[in-house]
Amino acid sequence: MDNAIEIKNLTKKYKDFILEDISINIPKGTIVGIVGENGAGKSTFINAILGIVQSQYQKLSYFGKDFHQYEKEIKEDLAVIFETSHYDVELTAQWIDRILSHTYRNWNHELYLKYLKQFDIPYHKKLKFFSRGMKMKLEFAIAFSHDAKLLILDEATSGLDPIIRDEILDLIRDFTEDENHTVIMSSHITSDLDKIADYIVYIHQGKCLFMQTYDDMKENYGIIHGNQNLLDTLSHDDIVSYITEPYSVSILIQNRQQIQEIFKDLEISRPTIEEIMLFYAKGVKKQC
Repeated sequence: MDNAIEIKNLTKKYKDFILEDISINIPKGTIVGIVGENGAGKSTFINAILGIVQSQYQKLSYFGKDFHQYEKEIKEDLAVIFETSHYDVELTAQWIDRILSHTYRNWNHELYLKYLKQFDIPYHKKLKFFSRGMKMKLEFAIAFSHDAKLLILDEATSGLDPIIRDEILDLIRDFTEDENHTVIMSSHITSDLDKIADYIVYIHQGKCLFMQTYDDMKENYGIIHGNQNLLDTLSHDDIVSYITEPYSVSILIQNRQQIQEIFKDLEISRPTIEEIMLFYAKGVKKQC
């Protein structure tokens, strides 16, 4: 599978925080969810790969092209949507149309108008009169109107109501249907990623703890609620971590199907992304 982005040993140092040695490849045509608690480094990671902040890396390439050497060309093929719109609220969709027609070589005026109509976005109304949902839909209309190959979202669905979020998730699915478009989506709303992500990247305290396919996570991880005797019975290699509660122990395992074959009557639930994050961040690893 071809990669949309290849990242090796990406590091960004601040006085009180380090994003340390991130090495991942983003396969072309996939939706990749970036998760982590607040302050974990998700936005720092996105800002670093976009060149918004200076960072150190051994390799950073988009579509097989070195980012440092081909930054301007690469950014023609990117669309980035942040939590807050960066367009002046005195602008209209019409003025944005004019501005971006001189910014992107592949700007498609007719397609832009089509998306505005589809999203029910007024052409002549100032952005200061738009709701947050309307502003986000406008951002997607812009993103889809200059033939971007890669869409990067940094908490773009944060603060939106569930109906608007669901509409946006549908847009993201449609965008990647032809397998030529790729999406990186940073979000603390992990239930959204449960619906659409192909891969999950988990950043914790500035480090990438894992990148796994969503299907593998759903198939392999499991949660068992039991007691200390059950914890002692399970092998160290079976357990990701465990959390001790007042009258029981909750255990995250990484080979659910094999354990289910051995303990046929044992109830093992499939965890959500949020639950997996919780065990990695706050759980205790069983000692050998």
